[in-house]
Amino acid sequence: MELPKLNFRETFDFKFKKDKDKFFIYDLVRKTYLLLTPEEWVRQHWIHYYLIVKSYSASALITEKKIVLNGLTKRIDLLVTEKAQAKILIECKAPSIKLSEKTFEQTARYNSIVGAKEIILTNGLHHINALYENGEYQFIP
Repeated sequence: MELPKLNFRETFDFKFKKDKDKFFIYDLVRKTYLLLTPEEWVRQHWIHYYLIVKSYSASALITEKKIVLNGLTKRIDLLVTEKAQAKILIECKAPSIKLSEKTFEQTARYNSIVGAKEIILTNGLHHINALYENGEYQFIP
């Protein structure tokens, strides 16, 4: 199992298991093993970051929440909440996916339903961070 090194200062202690020819990673929020896809590898880094580095409780993190956008059911990757209010929406892409205006717009559309004050679009190697203020996004370097 060859996993790319992602762009995080910290290193995290992930739990893995193998079943037949598939690898799984333990999700601290859902308390179960999930199929280790490139996108899940990125999401688990963010989950560990908010739990370990930022000291959020697992109950403040919501993964794969269903939303309805233009009559279609979608799933958001990770939502960080504070006092039950949406704070940060994180959209995770596989490290091989290039971040673009199109992928940012997808995240912004999801946020039009969720209403988080901040969004992060990430492929684990690059992160685009923006605050939503006065009806527009202000990018954070």
